[in-house]
Amino acid sequence: MCRKFLVFFLFVLLIMTSCISQDTRRKSGYHRGRKLENEIQPGAASIYQYLPLLKNSRVAVFANHTSMIGDTHLVDTLKKLGIDIKVIFGPEHGFRGKADAGEKVSTYKDQETGITVISLYGNKLKPSKEDLAEVDVMLFDIQDVGVRFYTYISSLQYYMEAAMENSKHLIVLDRPNPNGHYIDGPVLEPAFKSFVGMQPVPVVYGMTIGEYAQMILGENWYDPKAYGWNKGSKGDFEFTVIPCSNYDHTKFYELPIAPSPNLPNMQSIYLYPSICFFEGTVISEGRGASAPFQQFGHPSLPKNLHAFTPQSMPGAKNPKCMGQTCYGWNLTGSAEEVRLKTENKLQIKWLKDTYAQFPDKNIFFLLAKSGKPEDHFFNKLSGNATFMQQIKDGIAEEAIRQSWKEDIENFKLIRKQYLLYKDFE
Repeated sequence: MCRKFLVFFLFVLLIMTSCISQDTRRKSGYHRGRKLENEIQPGAASIYQYLPLLKNSRVAVFANHTSMIGDTHLVDTLKKLGIDIKVIFGPEHGFRGKADAGEKVSTYKDQETGITVISLYGNKLKPSKEDLAEVDVMLFDIQDVGVRFYTYISSLQYYMEAAMENSKHLIVLDRPNPNGHYIDGPVLEPAFKSFVGMQPVPVVYGMTIGEYAQMILGENWYDPKAYGWNKGSKGDFEFTVIPCSNYDHTKFYELPIAPSPNLPNMQSIYLYPSICFFEGTVISEGRGASAPFQQFGHPSLPKNLHAFTPQSMPGAKNPKCMGQTCYGWNLTGSAEEVRLKTENKLQIKWLKDTYAQFPDKNIFFLLAKSGKPEDHFFNKLSGNATFMQQIKDGIAEEAIRQSWKEDIENFKLIRKQYLLYKDFE
């Protein structure tokens, strides 16, 4: 009987893997039945590698709308294969990826799957012991964009810690990093740790989410005393990364699905590391307009500049400067044109030029009521209080970059130890 069941299971697995492969071929790189040499596949597509780890286990899945295998969602694929999914966890923007930035999402039952979805954003960042009581294996599969203040890596860390605390097996299905081809920006200082920056890494850190997870573990970037461990111990916690296929850090990977409502295309993803700093200012970063994170401006800037008017819309219900004509910069173009504009580095000049032309510099930066430097949102984004002061003082761009250099070089030495793919250096 066991032998017959095993043969049947392998037959079903073969059929499902074939169907998944056909979906993926249609989406990302086959021509007339022949696989293209440079096709990049996320770890989720290598289902034969991790399915045996899920079989006969009770599974939790941390996922969102990007957790796809070809045209099929990871959760749907696993359910068809008979995997027992007990609970789904969702990050910022929710499991289906439709919530605004910062919007709170309550626990609910997903209509398409009937599985309970628990939000890990807002007041609750980490699964509780009760959430995991009927779980053996925790799966993580979310497309990241490789920027420190994009909160999915913070969600990853809390999810990892929950797995450690509860002695669960954590499997990270790796996905390519669309900004994985360079490193730049100030390294976060410990005093400025927050959900938009938890670890001492640059703004752009050049790692996939699987590599980043390995670094958190390898560098002991957690509090082992909280779990009753000795330093360097991980209790009964098990950890597995399923790597991407045909990806390395020299390749430019175009995301097949927008990772969040205000990063609708590759142009916004390439510009996001530079433009997101405006979230800590009165300047509109383009939310609520046709090209978020590809244009920025304010009603007080010179009226001979590019004009746009933010409006309430799905994913940006209450954007900055809503209903007001903003004047500023338009960086739209093809994906390749925009990537070339970034020059594989943070573009400080856009922030410096905007500050220089803004009439009332006393209100340019959004300051916390506490008055503490570590509470100002701009400083949380930059990971220090120095960058804001450098902009105020009109420090030259090259001098600002020089102030980052030593910390970046030290980080690169750490990073090298945890890479799974060929590096760009």
